[in-house]
Amino acid sequence: MGQNSFRAVAANPEHPLWETFIQRENSLYNRNDDVRSPFARDYTRILHSKAYRRLKHKTQVFFNVDNDHICTRMEHVALVDSVACTIAKFLGLNEELTKAIAIGHDLGHAPFGHQGERIISRLSEEHLGKKFWHEQNGLRFVDRIELLEDSYRNKKNLNLTYAVRDGIISHCGEVDENGLKPRKEMVDLKEFIRPNQFQPATWEGCVVKISDKIAYIGRDIEDAMRLGFFEKEEKNTLLRMARENDEKVLNTTVIMYNLIIDLCENSDPERGITLSEKFTRQMDELKSFNLKYIYKHPRLGTFNRYSEMVLNEIFDQLMACFAGKDSWEKLKAQEAFYPSLVSTFSHWLARYADPSIVPDEDGLKELSASCINEKIYGLLDTKEIYTQAVIDYISGMTDGFAIRVFEEFLSY
Repeated sequence: MGQNSFRAVAANPEHPLWETFIQRENSLYNRNDDVRSPFARDYTRILHSKAYRRLKHKTQVFFNVDNDHICTRMEHVALVDSVACTIAKFLGLNEELTKAIAIGHDLGHAPFGHQGERIISRLSEEHLGKKFWHEQNGLRFVDRIELLEDSYRNKKNLNLTYAVRDGIISHCGEVDENGLKPRKEMVDLKEFIRPNQFQPATWEGCVVKISDKIAYIGRDIEDAMRLGFFEKEEKNTLLRMARENDEKVLNTTVIMYNLIIDLCENSDPERGITLSEKFTRQMDELKSFNLKYIYKHPRLGTFNRYSEMVLNEIFDQLMACFAGKDSWEKLKAQEAFYPSLVSTFSHWLARYADPSIVPDEDGLKELSASCINEKIYGLLDTKEIYTQAVIDYISGMTDGFAIRVFEEFLSY
């Protein structure tokens, strides 16, 4: 149908579900001179969050690369933002909602990329009986973990709109599918118990979901090429796949451009967000190529084993300090040996535990008093709650910080 073909179904005030889309769990303070829409406010709240800032030091695919031109998690998010907003603008969708979902979609990613996610998921299954997946963790972070100061310097939860929160938890692009359409039911987002369980509630969320795949497929190939992952045979395979649809060199720009244009030309509200058959086939081929020649490459084996050791050791050290509401005392006894780990985790607990059990030392009580948020760890009275706190804390780490606290275990 072409340009602006989705304008009538965009998440705008005229949409019949507009009030649901902009709903927040709690009221949000207002400024009389604010010129932003609800989704634009969400965008800036995410932009100012610590979880977003930490993305610049989290692995996308290639870990600890001494090369400024290799993609980090933050750059990936920027690429998704660019792709999704290009598509949304052409189709006539709400660009502000698209940008907010795009910038927030990976806030729940663990350190060390998908390898870190697999490690933490194993720990969560073993100790809590449930899987860890970054889309759900992203919703947990924006709902329960991330805090921003209000006008009085009190730290409060982000309190984002339903549509943005929905786009974060429903963005999984690992399942191959075409013709994306928003679901009709406005479910409680806590009902998501597995990745890709429900489609996004908005067309904008659907656009971010497929843009995520467009962004990472092309860029991962470019990075792998730069790092010498491909032999002559793999390079020839890439050229063959490229020339089926385009005579140009296969690089990030060409892949993204071709897929974006094809998506814009073939999508309409009846068929959904859709690629043509030939570009669907190319996307599937590229994804299979990446899995075989990049994600399972032997050169990533050392990184996989190292990251598992790092995260397991951090988890074990913190779990050894569990003592209910007296856990701070056991942590304090280890601070001389592991200062960064103990200090930061103690401050982590102080933000989310009941103020009545927070010790009046090291600024912990003062920090607790400044956090006007949901106290998700309560009285730390069960090992399950403490374990969840440890997993939350580890999942929020950057690669570099995880390594730094791990190296404390090697110092005497």
